[in-house]
Amino acid sequence: MRRGYLALGTLALIWGAAFFFIKIAIRDMSPATLVFSRAAFGAATLAIIFAARRQTPFPAGTRARLLPFLGMAVVGSLIPWVAIAFGEESISSALASILNATTPLWTAVFAYWVTPAERPSPLNYLGVAVGFLGTGILIAPDLIGQPLRATTIGTLAVAGAAASYAVAALLQRRRLRGVSPIQVGFWQLALTAPLALAIAAPTIGATHLHLPSVLAIVFLGVGGSGLGFLLYYFTMNTLGATRATTVTFLLPVTAVFWGATLLRESITIPILAGMAVILLGVFLTSRPRTSEAALRTEGRGVA
Repeated sequence: MRRGYLALGTLALIWGAAFFFIKIAIRDMSPATLVFSRAAFGAATLAIIFAARRQTPFPAGTRARLLPFLGMAVVGSLIPWVAIAFGEESISSALASILNATTPLWTAVFAYWVTPAERPSPLNYLGVAVGFLGTGILIAPDLIGQPLRATTIGTLAVAGAAASYAVAALLQRRRLRGVSPIQVGFWQLALTAPLALAIAAPTIGATHLHLPSVLAIVFLGVGGSGLGFLLYYFTMNTLGATRATTVTFLLPVTAVFWGATLLRESITIPILAGMAVILLGVFLTSRPRTSEAALRTEGRGVA
């Protein structure tokens, strides 16, 4: 359990900087091109780790898991990464990180039907309501007067990315429980790359790389996607889906700091208020159930 929380903290440090690097990278490329580059670097990183450990990414049973791996590529990488990169074209990296923090709220909502063994308590669902209230605080200013402005669409895109992450977390628990984290991460990234390339093909010619964007891609691929996936799926298997996705509880703090200091992003009162309310909701959502409740749900098993 201690290793799980240590991995969770390390992951928060790595992913907290990701929003800053996404903001840098999309200056020189389309969201789909960024996703392709990130996935390719990440898959290459995990392939090197396989080779260093003298292991193969094709163990017995790999073929039977290709469909779940493909599902993880779509809802765990392709959709959310494109949505976040698209969103950051019109909103700040700080706001994107705060909206991303709603992932545990979506996980708790979906877990009611998908993973009964991890079904949240009434207190957890109070946290869901509080968290979505915070999301409303963030979105409300853009909905007044000009509901279809770019910032509103970007905000909704990142919120949708958080919901997609939640689906991926529960898919992993249902279909890939116990599978090696490095294998899940490798196949998710390896399958994401060609999917993203197909979408990015029309825009690749307009890509003009500069050193900051190249460094951003390397960080996102090697750190955020390669090493980050190892840590994330390790926490999934040790702490469970709902607790693992609370990594987003820590991300806004570091992301807001980097956005304000390096990108000179303005931090407004609605942003701070929304972040505080969302993080309170995430905190309540992550509170463990009582032992009695846990025993009841363990008796039901996984549907």
